[in-house]
Amino acid sequence: MSRCFAVLRQLRAIRRQVPTAVFQSLIIALVLSRLDYCNSVLFRLPANLIQRLQSVKNAAARLIFRIRRSEHITAALISLHWLRVPERIVFKLAVLTYRSIHGTSTGYPQSCFTRVADITSRRRLRSSTSDRLDVPAVRLSTVGRRAFPVCGANIWNDLPSHVTSAQSLEVFRQRLKTFLFTRSYPNILFDLLSDILRRPCNS
Repeated sequence: MSRCFAVLRQLRAIRRQVPTAVFQSLIIALVLSRLDYCNSVLFRLPANLIQRLQSVKNAAARLIFRIRRSEHITAALISLHWLRVPERIVFKLAVLTYRSIHGTSTGYPQSCFTRVADITSRRRLRSSTSDRLDVPAVRLSTVGRRAFPVCGANIWNDLPSHVTSAQSLEVFRQRLKTFLFTRSYPNILFDLLSDILRRPCNS
């Protein structure tokens, strides 16, 4: 995280000389790529640690739009179409799970998941007709819940059917991003409508 802030300090020196679109690309390549690297292992970390990562993302958005620290950052994150850190971690794990289920990943992940429909003892259950995955039992609730077969299955089961039923990875990513985006900012429409209603009428 300290490296991310160091990069942001270096980029601040050239902010006025670089167009916003180009500067945003630099931020994504040099800062956000560090946050995304292996972020799937960060699932279920304490909220205070996740918030420290979110502070990097907030600082990057402030630098792009030249927003002061005293101003709200949500509108900037929405305009950039950036998921918050917790949802970004879920996005990465959900994509890995999709690839594992559909056989587009290699090695270990392909054997991580079992569909409920493929378990003989559960074929009479209502869940056997859905895309739900079997969640393995764990001995240690703290460490075991963060294992990929467990957290991947839990995340997958929490997704709506129109997302999990996507026929291609590209469509899945698009639907997943939309779903998680609304979860990141649940009051987007309400806030926008409220802002419109508060504006004075110029007619």
